[in-house]
Amino acid sequence: MKKILALMLTLAMVLALGVNAYAEPAAAKIAVFWYAFSDAYLSTVRAALDADLQQAGIEFQNFDANNNQGTQLEQVQTAVTNGFTVLVVNLVTSGSADAAEQIIEAANGLPVIFFNRAIEGDGEENTVLGANANIAFIGTDAPEAGHMQGKMIGDFLVANYDAIDLNGDGQISYAMFMGDAANVEAIYRTQYGVEDANAILTANGKPELVYFDANNSDKYQLDPNGAWSSAAAFDFMSVNLAGYSEANGNMIELIIANNDDMAIGSISALQSAGYNLGDGESKKIPVFGVDATQPAQDAIADDTMTGTVKQDAEGMAYAICATVAAVAGGAEIADAVATVAESNDIFSIAEGFTNKVFVAYAPFTGAAE
Repeated sequence: MKKILALMLTLAMVLALGVNAYAEPAAAKIAVFWYAFSDAYLSTVRAALDADLQQAGIEFQNFDANNNQGTQLEQVQTAVTNGFTVLVVNLVTSGSADAAEQIIEAANGLPVIFFNRAIEGDGEENTVLGANANIAFIGTDAPEAGHMQGKMIGDFLVANYDAIDLNGDGQISYAMFMGDAANVEAIYRTQYGVEDANAILTANGKPELVYFDANNSDKYQLDPNGAWSSAAAFDFMSVNLAGYSEANGNMIELIIANNDDMAIGSISALQSAGYNLGDGESKKIPVFGVDATQPAQDAIADDTMTGTVKQDAEGMAYAICATVAAVAGGAEIADAVATVAESNDIFSIAEGFTNKVFVAYAPFTGAAE
C-alpha cells in the first residue's frame, strides 16, 4: 500500500471517528513488542510500521523478545512502569490465551493491540478478545493462506504434471517445511497446502501427493526452534537430497514451505545440488512459500521459485498505525477497529468479533499481481 493511500485512509478515519487521531502525539508513547526481529516477514512489517508511526508524529519504541515469552512479559512490565500509554504486541507464544492474559494483566488497563500472531488457540476463539474491551487483534484469517497455497499448487501441478513427475511413476513426491508446531498459521498452512492441492489433483484424475519419506508419519519437517528459518529448511533439504535424488529414482519433486524464508532455504539446498539455478537449462523443482517477501519475489522473478501467498506487510502496518493513532487520540478501540476495517477492501472484521481485523492474503506468482 502506497504511503499516499495510507494518508488518505488516515484522513478518512479521523473524519469518521470525529476525533483528532494525531492530536498531541507527544502525549502518546507507543511500545511495540516483536516476538523476534529476525523474522523475515515481520522485518518488512516493522519497517513499514516505523515509517507510518514516524509520519504520524507518534513517539514509539520497538522491543525484541528474541523468541522468548518471559522476556516479552518483562519488557511489557518495564514499558508500563516507564510511562508508555499504548502497547502493540506481537505475542511470542502464538495461540496461547494464557500468555495473552499475562500481557493484558501486566498492561494494567492500558490499551493493548495484538497483531500477527494469534492470541487464542483452536476452541478458544473469543475467550480473550471477548472478555477484554480494551484490546484488539490485527492479523490474518489463518486458514486462508493454506487454502490459497493449496489451490496454487494444485492448479500448477495439473498444468505441468508430466514435467514435474521426474521419475515418471505417475505421482508427485513432496517435502513440507513447517515453521512452528503450535502456531495456528503454520498448522493450517501445513494442512490445507496439501489437502487443497490433493482435491484439485483428484478432481482432475491425478493421484494425491505422496510425502517423500514414508517413515515420517507427521509428513513435515519442523524448524526445531519454531523460527520458520531458512537455515532449518536448508539443513533439512541438504540431508534429504543425500538420499533422495534422480539417480536413486526417488527425487523430491515439489517443496511446500510455511513461509518464504523456509522456501528460500530449500532453494539454496537445491541450487547446491544443481537445481533451480534460473539459467534456463537446469531442472527446476517447484517451490511454494507464504508471505511474498522481497527475496521471494526476486526468486520468482529469477525463475528459481514458483509461487507464494502475499501477506500484506504494508497493509498490516497501516491497520496497526491507524488503530494506534485513533486510540491515542481518544477513540474507543472497537470504533477504531471498525473504521480501519471499512477503510479498504483488504481489511475485514472477523465474524463474531468487534475488535478483530483481518488483513486479506493474495496469491503471488509474479505475473500481473
